[in-house]
Amino acid sequence: MYMAAGDARRLPLSNSSVDLVVTSPPYWQKRDYGFPQQIGRERTVEEYVASLLSVLSELRRVLTASGSVFLNIGDTYVDGSLAGVPSHLEIAARRAGWLIPNRIVWAKPSGMPSPHRTRLVARHEAIFHLTPNADYFYDLDGYLQSMDDRVDSGDVWTIPLRPNKTRHLAPFPPEIAERAIHLACPRRACVRCGRPERRRVEATAELNPARPQARRAMELARERGITDDHIRAIRATGICDAGKAQQWQTGAGKNTDLIQVLAAEAKEKLGGYFREFTFPLRKTVGFQPSCRCRQGMRRGIVLDPFAGTGTSLQVAASMKRIGIGFDYEVEHLQLAEAQAVGAEAIPGNAGHAAA
Repeated sequence: MYMAAGDARRLPLSNSSVDLVVTSPPYWQKRDYGFPQQIGRERTVEEYVASLLSVLSELRRVLTASGSVFLNIGDTYVDGSLAGVPSHLEIAARRAGWLIPNRIVWAKPSGMPSPHRTRLVARHEAIFHLTPNADYFYDLDGYLQSMDDRVDSGDVWTIPLRPNKTRHLAPFPPEIAERAIHLACPRRACVRCGRPERRRVEATAELNPARPQARRAMELARERGITDDHIRAIRATGICDAGKAQQWQTGAGKNTDLIQVLAAEAKEKLGGYFREFTFPLRKTVGFQPSCRCRQGMRRGIVLDPFAGTGTSLQVAASMKRIGIGFDYEVEHLQLAEAQAVGAEAIPGNAGHAAA
């Protein structure tokens, strides 16, 4: 881990050196941190969004070609009305050329009550997944496997707030960083070109036991004699004669008669649970480089340009990635520069730490 004082609009990092950014900028008109030119004290929401766009421009510079940004942002009430900060940012980022694969809803199951009697208490915030390129690194299989069935692949993240024992006014939960890193930060990347290591997976015969429908489907399969051939036939027909189905097709592009018979038998025995077997659990069988440089690999690098108490960096370290953070003030941070892994871990210095 590495932490230092710095401005998110002028990062002391080299180009194309960071795999993932996980951050939460100061919210507009919420708090005054007492620094000149601080982000969050602009007069209008448009000026605030312009400041964030300058940050995104700098993040685009330091991101690798396959990099992503996960940015948590909240809204603000002005004269009794929501200012629409997330909406303004989303539109402006899109116009600036960013792709937005997801607008994630961070749902908070509990929180402080509100004294206002004319509106509901806010229990959610936005987390934008932004990326400068369409070919970004994304490890959905690793995310689902690593979270131990605690999550599904949906874009609503129910994460409670945790007690805040630090001096920082607005920390966010470690699980936000954990999820983002599982999804979009490779374990390792090439030291020369920065391309990420990719996960290799295979489908199993099992379904996700965390889903009641999947558990019932597996029970029926055992009770009614569904064989591995039946399951392969279900998958061949259930994915519309594409991908794996082609392994079971004739040269005319149609499923063979045998597969059609097996699929029909399975559907009769399973009823509405038939389709569950088109979504099997997948297991990791290895990892492989996505380039041919053969120059060695470094650990994935996570950046938080508004590091606060260093939550993202601590999570990155626990997940065996390199965490780098900057903030205006360092004395309130719980991490010291002395805890850094060394100069070799900082993009822009000589070399990188190998995994």
